[in-house]
Amino acid sequence: MSDLTGGKIGPDTLVHLDPDLQSPSVPRLAGWQPSLGQVAAAQGHLARQGVGQGDLFLFFGWFRQAEVIGGRWRYVPGAPDIHSLFGWLQIGAVLDPGAPDCAERNPWLGDHPHVAFADTIGKSNTIYIGAKSLLGGKFPGAGVFAHWTDRLRLTAPGHSRSVWRVPDWMDPSTSGLKLTYHTDASRWSRQEGALHLQTVGKGQEFVMDTGASSDAQDWLMSLMR
Repeated sequence: MSDLTGGKIGPDTLVHLDPDLQSPSVPRLAGWQPSLGQVAAAQGHLARQGVGQGDLFLFFGWFRQAEVIGGRWRYVPGAPDIHSLFGWLQIGAVLDPGAPDCAERNPWLGDHPHVAFADTIGKSNTIYIGAKSLLGGKFPGAGVFAHWTDRLRLTAPGHSRSVWRVPDWMDPSTSGLKLTYHTDASRWSRQEGALHLQTVGKGQEFVMDTGASSDAQDWLMSLMR
């Protein structure tokens, strides 16, 4: 990261895993489970949308291909900046890290920043714990996609990072589904035979209630292949 950021992010930069989806990433306390911590405006939005047990997070990030040249990392010349999905977490439980018995009842969370610093984080501090399995099936309830495929790519080819190519079942004009922060019809369009979405300039939690949509579940399972 020091190479790629010109030294702005280095070995002494403080970070934490959130979402925390892979056990081997760092040393763990016994009983570790996948989790996501949220607070402030982001958590407020999730709470207002009624997000809770059984709901599913799909995580996306900003990616660009990189390579090692002469012992140093650099971005591949001409490689596009894209948004891509990288992991998931179906909610098995919702915890209040500020509760007096949270750390006692969940000792494996003792070193989680949302628990260790609960007194200073704020009243909306929340931790979402991953379910044991995804939709009660063969896949784990949370994790990182093992291999990158084009199915995980959100950014539409040939477009800026914020223009996403999304599955047809999300089309609000035909499905009646709504994606928070994206209810303006002008953000949705048909281009090059695909449904495109101009995403908001800054955003972290976009919520869609898919109900019992079989198309949404089929699409989700296609991501797991």
